This record gives sequence, C-alpha cells and structure tokens, in this order.
Amino acid sequence: MGFLWSLIVGGIIGWLAGMVVGKDVPGGIIGNIIAGFVGAWLGNLILGNWGPHIANFAIIPAVIGSIVLVLLLSLILRGFRKAS
Repeated sequence: MGFLWSLIVGGIIGWLAGMVVGKDVPGGIIGNIIAGFVGAWLGNLILGNWGPHIANFAIIPAVIGSIVLVLLLSLILRGFRKAS
C-alpha cells in the first residue's frame, strides 16, 4: 500500500508543478508521476528534507524541485521545437 501512496503523491506533486508553471508535463499521468519523483529527489538534494511529509515525500522541497524540473523540461522541449 505504501508504494501506491507514493505513486499517487508523486503524481499530484508533478501535476501541481505543471499547474504552477502553466505547462503540461509530457507523458500525461506517467509524466506527472516521474516529474513528482525526480522533482522530489532534486528538491531534497538542493533544499534538504524538511517540512511536512506525506508518503515519505518532504512536500515543500518536492514541489519546488518539481517546478524546477518542469521549467527545465519546457525550455529543452521548446528548443527542440524551434530547431525542427
């Protein structure tokens, strides 16, 4: 059951990051989950493991890390679209 909660919380974090940035995460639900997990890792790496925790995610660093990840992805994908 813990893994299922991690997937759900990761997806919500990725979705929130996409909403804040105003860009859809490529890949739909799977993309949101991946953005949530990678963003949480990135946020914990940069900001540490502080704030409220849900399903082993430190929510504030996870959301901030996911926002940074979505911004980077949107810039990279925009560069690929202009190059085509």
